[in-house]
Amino acid sequence: MARDRNAKLMPRERLLAAADELFYREGVHSVGIERVIERAGVAKATLYNAFGSKEELVKAYLDGRHEARKRRLAQAMDGIDSPRGKLLVVFDVMDKLFAAPGYHGCAFLNASAESPAGGLVDKVSEEYREWVRSMFEGLAADAGASEPRQLAHQLVLLYDGATVAAQMDRDRTAALAAKDVATTLIDAAILGGSERRVR
Repeated sequence: MARDRNAKLMPRERLLAAADELFYREGVHSVGIERVIERAGVAKATLYNAFGSKEELVKAYLDGRHEARKRRLAQAMDGIDSPRGKLLVVFDVMDKLFAAPGYHGCAFLNASAESPAGGLVDKVSEEYREWVRSMFEGLAADAGASEPRQLAHQLVLLYDGATVAAQMDRDRTAALAAKDVATTLIDAAILGGSERRVR
């Protein structure tokens, strides 16, 4: 069925769609190139012409996951004027993600656990992690948090903890539990910032 849906895509996009499905569901090292090629319905030469190596295909798969995460969050934040609301909607997006059929945890965490240190997977995962930290810190600063970096650090820990609980414990309520704690932390940080400004 997935192959039928992808039949109209160009070969590179078919390879990425096959990699996204198989790598996310089964792991980047469990799935060999032959399975990706078969799923995509392309020749082996097409994969090497498009990506050069399996490692580059894995990197492209993770880059695609990163872009999809950015789009989901941007859409969820669209129309929310308050930075506080934008901080909290991150956890609502996670809640929907955790409830989706076929949720298998964080693609970056999964790929990093399978890959040797220092490779392309590490590089793209570090870029993703830096984006997560920067997003939280920027929104915390916009919300008037007294210590935006500290609040961002706390929120990233909640974000990560909810992700692991949803994956390892199959706790589909983890994002909303994290949101409850995040609300308390955010309000305390904003109030602390307000008190500082009054003084």
